[in-house]
Amino acid sequence: MDPYRLRVLRELGERGSLAAVARALHVTPSAVSQQLGALQRTIAVPLTERHGRVLVLTDAGAALAAAAVDVATALDRADRAVQDHLEDPCAPVSLAGFQSAALTYFPPLLSHLATRGGPPVSCADADVAQADTPALVADYDLVVAQRLDHTPPWPTRRLTAIPLIHEPLLVGIPRGHPLAGRDRLSAADVAGQSWISVHDGYPLQPTLALIAAAAGRPLNVAHRINDLTVAAAIVASGSALALLPAYTTPFHAAVVLRELTDVRSGRSIDVLTRPETLHRASALHVLNALRTLVTDNATTAGSKARLTER
Repeated sequence: MDPYRLRVLRELGERGSLAAVARALHVTPSAVSQQLGALQRTIAVPLTERHGRVLVLTDAGAALAAAAVDVATALDRADRAVQDHLEDPCAPVSLAGFQSAALTYFPPLLSHLATRGGPPVSCADADVAQADTPALVADYDLVVAQRLDHTPPWPTRRLTAIPLIHEPLLVGIPRGHPLAGRDRLSAADVAGQSWISVHDGYPLQPTLALIAAAAGRPLNVAHRINDLTVAAAIVASGSALALLPAYTTPFHAAVVLRELTDVRSGRSIDVLTRPETLHRASALHVLNALRTLVTDNATTAGSKARLTER
C-alpha cells in the first residue's frame, strides 16, 4: 500500500470531507478522490460510503485509517534512524587503497583521527588492476585509486570520483649509476637498462610501454613486482631501474628520481565512492582528513627529493 494514500484515508477520517482533506494536503478534491480510488482498488471491501452528500469511512476504512497511524509512525522512525546514521560523526568508515597509497597515507590518517577525534576506520589494501578498481566501491565506503594519464576516466555514472592529487611518475635510478649524475634523460638513455615492471594489467605498465615506444625498442624487463617498496629497494641495490611515483615512493637515500624529457606521464590519485556515501558525516570527515594529508605529504616528499639532489 502507498503510504501517501493511507495518509489521505486517515485525513478523511479525521477531517470529515474531501474539501477539508484537499485544503490540508494542498491538492484539489479531484486529486483526493483519485488517491482514494487507487487505494480502494487494492482492498477487497469498501473503505468509504456516502452519507447524503458526505463521504465517510466504513468500519473497514476506519480500521485501515487507524493502521495508517502506525505506518506513518514507523516510517517517521525509519527516516529519523537514517538521518541519525548520516549525521553520526562516529559511524564506522571502511577504507581501501592500492599498496603505495596505503603505505603512505593510512598510518598518518589513523594517527590523525586518533589524536584529533574521528570515526573508527577499517583499512584494507586492494591490489587490483585499474579496470577492476571501480568495483571496490561495493565493498568499501572510500577507495583510494590510481588512474594513469592517457587512460579512460572513471565511470562516474556509477560512482563519484574525488581528485586528491596528480603525481608525476619518474625513473628510479641507483645513486651510483652513471645516469644518476645527469640532469636530463630521454627514453633512449634508459631503455637499454634492466627494468622492473608490474604484472600484466596493473597500473604503471602503460607508461612503461610509452617509454619503450619513445625509445623505439622494448624494455629489458628483469623483474615484475607490484609492491613499489620492494621495487625501490631493488633499485637501491643497483640491480635495475623502475618507474616510481614522486610522492608515494618510500624515501630511499640510495635512489635518485629523474624525469624523462620526452615521456611525461603521471597518475591521478582519486577517492572513489558511491554517491550516497558522501551524505554521511563520518565518511566526509575521513575524506577531508585524507585530502589534507595527501597535500602535506606531497610538499614533504618534494622537499626530501630536493635535498637528495644536493
